Amino acid sequence: MLERAGRFTITDPVTNPSPNTFRRDPRSRLLTLDAPGLTDLVAAIDARESIWMTGTPDHPVHARPGAPQVLCCQTAGSSGAPKIIRRSPASWIASFEVNADLFAVSPNDRYAVLGTLSHSLALYGVMEALHCGADVASFAGLRPRQQLGALDDAGITVLYATPAQLRLLLTVGSSSARDLRLVLAGGGKLDAATRAELPRIFPKVQVIEFFGASETSFVSISDETTPEGSVGRPYPGVSLRIDQHGPGEIWVSGPYLFDGYVDDSSANWHGQYLSIGEMGYQDAAGNLFLTGRKSRMFTVADSNVFPEVIERFVTAQSGVRAAVVLPRPDALRGHVPVCFVEADGIDGPALIRLCRDHLRSVEVPREVVFLDRVPLLGSGKPDLEQLRRLLERT
Repeated sequence: MLERAGRFTITDPVTNPSPNTFRRDPRSRLLTLDAPGLTDLVAAIDARESIWMTGTPDHPVHARPGAPQVLCCQTAGSSGAPKIIRRSPASWIASFEVNADLFAVSPNDRYAVLGTLSHSLALYGVMEALHCGADVASFAGLRPRQQLGALDDAGITVLYATPAQLRLLLTVGSSSARDLRLVLAGGGKLDAATRAELPRIFPKVQVIEFFGASETSFVSISDETTPEGSVGRPYPGVSLRIDQHGPGEIWVSGPYLFDGYVDDSSANWHGQYLSIGEMGYQDAAGNLFLTGRKSRMFTVADSNVFPEVIERFVTAQSGVRAAVVLPRPDALRGHVPVCFVEADGIDGPALIRLCRDHLRSVEVPREVVFLDRVPLLGSGKPDLEQLRRLLERT
């Protein structure tokens, strides 16, 4: 059965089996031969070897012989030590082919990624390009101004990037990537202000946001037709279950799931459904709304608080580029929220007043700490462990 979700055709389930070995379309060319890991990745694919990714930016790709071929890469590790996940080639190939159809990808396209191949978003973008016959470049390690110029010089048409990487491009950009037609944003929530401003530097771009994880690949997909605050409707072939009415734990099933963690059996399976600890709900039209990660939830005066709710509100305020909320232990209330902010033109008391007017009392930050730059992991996600250490010192 087919149903329309914005401009996307949703098919449930995806029934055509995908090949279980990565292949490179010979029409695909590497545009940045010196980018760490690119030539090693192509060699491993051509040799049908298993691909192991590490957290080392300068040598991210390791090939291992043997059958069957598997792909092993690290989770982002934004809230703790990263884990190594193992997945079959078929689990990514299935979505390569869905995306090629959804976005009319062809060998005439030129892909780019901004992060190192040691992180799954950049790795996925490169491998999709190789599979579809598109040319591909990695601009990891360049400064944002250099990345913006490189996108234009190379005639890039498709870009995989995190919201944080896109915000950095906007801070330096007055030039434009004239050929860029499609931005696929993942690895965090794309705020409305960033989405609205992207045409300033990418005049012809269509922005597609997706929600997913290293373990699940795509879960949902959204565009300009998606309701405010939603991460979209389920990606083609994905089935969702939510534990209860209203916010509950989100369970994901479909052909894109990983096989498990290497040397770790902690994956949370229930039959064919996997939970990655996200909480949320769906509306009557099937749009998915995220409340926050179960592991980041804390209590204030015996009420559950999701820091992501506060972060989304603060980030939406004028002048705020990034916000991260962490709990500080409090003898009276259990915890209080502390908000780390990267911003210009707004002060702490003003932000707190805005929060008081629009959030629950337990969600109002007790403190606002301004930073020149919110620390990021190589994946483009906030480095929560570094911020926790900073919180302990303040």
